[in-house]
Amino acid sequence: MLLVGLPVLLVGAVVVRQQAVGDLHERAEAILIVVQARQAEGVPINAGQVRAVLNTGPDGERMHARIQVAGGALIRVGPMPSGDTFSASSSGAGVFVRVQVPRSAVDASVFELVLVVIAFSVVAFGVAIALALMQARRLTAPLAALAENADRIGLGQSRLLPVASGVAEIDRVAAGLERSAESMATALAAERDFATDASHQLRTPLTALSMRLEEISATDQLDLVREEARIARGQVERLTEVVDGLLVRARSTRRRAMSDIDLDAVLVQQVEEWAPAFRSAGRRLVLRSRSGMRVMATPGALSQVVATLIENSLKHGAGTASITARRSGRSLVLEVSDQGPGVPAELGARVFERTVSSSGSTGLGLALARDLAEADGGRLELVRNHPPVFALFLNVAQSTTHAAGQV
Repeated sequence: MLLVGLPVLLVGAVVVRQQAVGDLHERAEAILIVVQARQAEGVPINAGQVRAVLNTGPDGERMHARIQVAGGALIRVGPMPSGDTFSASSSGAGVFVRVQVPRSAVDASVFELVLVVIAFSVVAFGVAIALALMQARRLTAPLAALAENADRIGLGQSRLLPVASGVAEIDRVAAGLERSAESMATALAAERDFATDASHQLRTPLTALSMRLEEISATDQLDLVREEARIARGQVERLTEVVDGLLVRARSTRRRAMSDIDLDAVLVQQVEEWAPAFRSAGRRLVLRSRSGMRVMATPGALSQVVATLIENSLKHGAGTASITARRSGRSLVLEVSDQGPGVPAELGARVFERTVSSSGSTGLGLALARDLAEADGGRLELVRNHPPVFALFLNVAQSTTHAAGQV
């Protein structure tokens, strides 16, 4: 207010004083013209006409006019000022006119200007404060939200407060925090999924290996021990592959390349591994037929999917579990079934969703199996609820297709 108001006051005071002096000059000139006209007409000077000229401007009632005419006549009009005055004069044709006004009258006009400037400054100051408060509120709320969002990210939370300030710099910071929160949430979700997936992918081969070791510990036949040890060693190797695959998945987003796989070898291997567990449960696991086909898949992933279906039958099924393979166009369909109660109708296809289970387990096994199958370009479906039949659709390898064409 001082930076604007003080210069305005100084300039205004000078202008008011200059206008007052200029106005006095105009009155003196006007009175001179009136007096000369009266003289030319040969009539005496009329004080009323002089008063009328004085009253045409501001402060006219306080102005004093002194008229000196040739021959000694002196005429005074208006109150005689006291103290300091502003004055202006004009003369011609034997007539001298002097007009005066008290300095206090001009100072009063300056004071009025001061009041106007002060009033304007107060209003402008109030408006500036109001605008500043509005701008402060506009900035404070988004900045507080940014601080809160930063604290939430520091605590590991991904749900942030919405920030829309309209200020480009603040909005860019908010967008950066949102991207950081999304990245953090994605990383945390990936870590959680990796932990749960790893537990399930390791549990299945460990369960089969445990059953195999129990078989070894329960027999004293050297030939049987050697055979069981051979199978157990194969299980350990596949378990190592699973661990390696999990590490690759954790360190890189690249998938391991698919290869041409002998399906019968994988199925025979799985039957050998899981047969002891089924015998311990008083059940049978049989491979109904050999397909003689090769499929395109990731070795570890295919074994894991088949093992998950077999384990699912062992835990939730009943009676004999059967594995069959058949050709269907360009695909090979691998079916795993048993004689158990199957999947409740209310679950249906939802049995492949994470956290969905018909017996109180975590429900992650079939969900992971479907993910692994789809990653290799196949699919895993529940084709019948009761008795349960799970079908794994695989892509037939080119070598199988060429061999069939040659035959």
